[in-house]
Amino acid sequence: MSAALPGLAPEPDDVIEVEGLTKAFGGRAVVRDLSMRVRRGQIYGFLGPNGSGKTTTIRMLCGLLTPDSGRGTCLGLDILTQSREIRRHVGYMAQRFSLYADLTVRENLEFVARVYGVPQPVKAARAAVERLGLGGRERQLAGSLSGGWKQRLALGACILPSPRLLLLDEPTAGVDPKARREFWGQIHQLAADGLTVLVSTHYMDEAERCHAIAYIAYGEVLAQGTVAEVVAGAGLSTVTVSGADPAALMAELQGRPGIELIAPFGASVHVGGRDRAALEAAVAPLRARDGLAVRPDAPTLEDVFIDLMNRSQDNFR
Repeated sequence: MSAALPGLAPEPDDVIEVEGLTKAFGGRAVVRDLSMRVRRGQIYGFLGPNGSGKTTTIRMLCGLLTPDSGRGTCLGLDILTQSREIRRHVGYMAQRFSLYADLTVRENLEFVARVYGVPQPVKAARAAVERLGLGGRERQLAGSLSGGWKQRLALGACILPSPRLLLLDEPTAGVDPKARREFWGQIHQLAADGLTVLVSTHYMDEAERCHAIAYIAYGEVLAQGTVAEVVAGAGLSTVTVSGADPAALMAELQGRPGIELIAPFGASVHVGGRDRAALEAAVAPLRARDGLAVRPDAPTLEDVFIDLMNRSQDNFR
């Protein structure tokens, strides 16, 4: 276990442990009775539609918002009474790029290092540049960087003060696949070094890179666990139908009893439902049709995501 930082309680195995968190704005509950636990060194993914309460939850965890009710700890500190102390040891990367566009990469990192009292700020900024592959861009204005490079710079600024917990709020929105993959390589290296990471995302491939995930819809956690546990717990059955015009096939299958999910994938149609027998009855007539192939398939995390969205109720309607 890592040694405790000055002023910080010894880091527990549960870096985040909250129960019954509730937060309302204007009389509407944005987060309702939320409970979750994140282990030390874990990459924990937060999934959910826009407006589901992910950002509000993250801000309550790092002490930027006070819950209306509920209890919990972050880094062994009480989120209700020790929020200022929590913020000293948490790196928070918001959705929007929040560094200074008219400063260079090096100047931004040195500024952050000085604000947080990092020893030898020039040396620390130089080390961050090398660690995150920003070499050769030190003198480039931050505002002129592409989305992927801005993301690297923002991550570098977050980890400069050596936080024990990193909170990332949809950090890869608008970033190309190559930059996203490189970003996740860096996140896994940080986790391997002992940093705990909580990240919200809409990308299923990113969720699958997490050690554990929680699906939150309109303020309530509907599923949590490893990806395999969440997929298995959804109770979905799926089949893939190939060999026909996908649009025509979707129109034919839409609304049949037993079919709750339907989506085209190239020249095939992916169909699913929670009642295996009803799903089989719905696709049975297709098995005898010439030119069609119907095969069992495994449900994906995206299937579970869509199914949970379809069954959740928008609390702002």
